[in-house]
Amino acid sequence: MAEADPEDPHLRAPLAHLAGRAPPAPDWFRRAIETPHERATVTVEGARIEWLAWGEPDRPGLLLLHGNGAHADWWRFTAPFLSRTHRVAALSWSGMGGSDHRPRYSIDLFVEESLAVARAAGLGARFAAVGHSFGGFPLMALASRPNTPLARAIILDTPFDPGDRRPRRSRGDPRPHRVYPTLEAALARFRYAPVQPCPNLFITDFIARHSLRQVAGGWTWRFDPFLWRGFTRPQTGDLLTAPRCPVALLWGERSSLMPEPLLASMAARLPPGTPRIPIPDAGHHVMADQPLALVAALRALLALDGERARDSA
Repeated sequence: MAEADPEDPHLRAPLAHLAGRAPPAPDWFRRAIETPHERATVTVEGARIEWLAWGEPDRPGLLLLHGNGAHADWWRFTAPFLSRTHRVAALSWSGMGGSDHRPRYSIDLFVEESLAVARAAGLGARFAAVGHSFGGFPLMALASRPNTPLARAIILDTPFDPGDRRPRRSRGDPRPHRVYPTLEAALARFRYAPVQPCPNLFITDFIARHSLRQVAGGWTWRFDPFLWRGFTRPQTGDLLTAPRCPVALLWGERSSLMPEPLLASMAARLPPGTPRIPIPDAGHHVMADQPLALVAALRALLALDGERARDSA
């Protein structure tokens, strides 16, 4: 499939033509987002961290970790399907979603946030975790710790470059977010990063609405525009070489961030036998592109882990 044109106005403003109207959504999606769940906060190093949870506390634990600039509600339409067998929790990293902003951020702080949410949500002493995009980096940092509580680390479309040599565009000094006078105007400015086609506009609209907050004068984005100022990124490729728990690698088959050479490099560094599962017809934002296919892949992995745990007991 041809690579998406990042300057395509339909991709840079996928909701603009709706003029603030919510697009029609299928029944499965409406039932999922209406599924009862908990929403609470836990304080980590002085910042309140937002978390959501589904399912009974006596079930095996599953923690869902979102990507850069996203939030826990990105999982609202997939988590209920996973909560039939698991106690599922999703957090918003500090500086994102409904969590507090910090003066400085680090991978270690994000790891502590994930551990605090796992405890607060009652995921148990051992739990599985899925990390999408940026969320895969703190996921694997936790997986590499001695005595990690992770029973399984599932990487979801996270590009682990062994030398951190991916090109980066200079964006200049970060600036405060723009305030849009109306919700319609703000929704019209939403786009995915990286820019990609939006096959499910009802999901795009849901994500966009939960990415905004009302302020004096209108609406603005919830994530901290200064989050990456002063952030020291670790050599993330090294995180693949010594996990202390089983790992699985999932990615969108159309993802612009997971080219074949990078996938081969990641597979060579992961432990032998690591499951590798491409999600068909999905770009980088796998849960937005193919949510039910992602649910099916996760269910299969988690079921196999459960069977192995029962056999070894």
